[in-house]
Amino acid sequence: MKRYQDIPGDGGSDVPGQVEAHQARLKRRMAAVRHKVAILSGKGGVGKSTVTANLAVALARAGQRVAVLDADLNGPSMATLLGVRGVRPVLCEGGVLPAVGPLGVKVVSMDLFLAGDDTPLTWQGPSQTEAYLWRGSMEVNALREFLSDVEWGALDFLLLDLPPGSDRMANLAGLLPDLSGGIVVTIPTGLSHLVVRKAIALAREVLKAPLIGLLENMAPGPCPRCGEASGFPGGADSASVAEAVGIPFLGRVPFDPRLASAADRGLPLVLAHPEAPAAAALAQLAADVRAYVEWRAAEAPARGEG
Repeated sequence: MKRYQDIPGDGGSDVPGQVEAHQARLKRRMAAVRHKVAILSGKGGVGKSTVTANLAVALARAGQRVAVLDADLNGPSMATLLGVRGVRPVLCEGGVLPAVGPLGVKVVSMDLFLAGDDTPLTWQGPSQTEAYLWRGSMEVNALREFLSDVEWGALDFLLLDLPPGSDRMANLAGLLPDLSGGIVVTIPTGLSHLVVRKAIALAREVLKAPLIGLLENMAPGPCPRCGEASGFPGGADSASVAEAVGIPFLGRVPFDPRLASAADRGLPLVLAHPEAPAAAALAQLAADVRAYVEWRAAEAPARGEG
């Protein structure tokens, strides 16, 4: 068996040329996207993906052209949340066509490429040790291909739903150096605040993009069904965390059990129950995010950008 050292040059693979061509394709594809916004949390279980799905639909309801990239390759949920699970992507001349959810929101998720409900995402290597070593690189390549090979078309917003944790931020910054900004999602607990503060510090360091603000999800309030107190009564104050770390506070989304039931049906709450206080809070989030990125885009020439 030949080793890498036995192969002269690059063996004819022209790896640098392939990378350059892929980067050029990525740049061309993303040039048609006006705003690219990442949604992150640092900690799992805070409802980040549910917020992303509702934000996407709220923006679409406001007349925006929206797509969502589910960047959580190992725990994809966006296909379910936006009601496109089971839709198989179609390859056309221009690339892979994304699935289309409510109000025309385009969706790409690893879930659409897996064989079934019990099929996990696995990376094949000559051995499990090598698969472990190459997993990070292969996941970045998968995200690059999603961004560059999908026929997204012209978009006002591309929302990127990042997995919990912070290890994908640097990868995203490398793929999308012109990211419009990031939204950080937390819940009103001391533990979540502890983790999210670390995520904010790292995001500032590696994303090279502004943080649009901190959103509190599952905020305490009366249950819309029974009127009893729900959420995290007496929980930690997320607004004070935002102030302490110097980013805007984007408000509170009150706890509503219908968020989960609507998500299971693939119909975001802003459509299923637009009268709900949680839906109103998510619609306001969409308006605030849109206002922010439009303002920042208008100010770009003054910053020497664009």
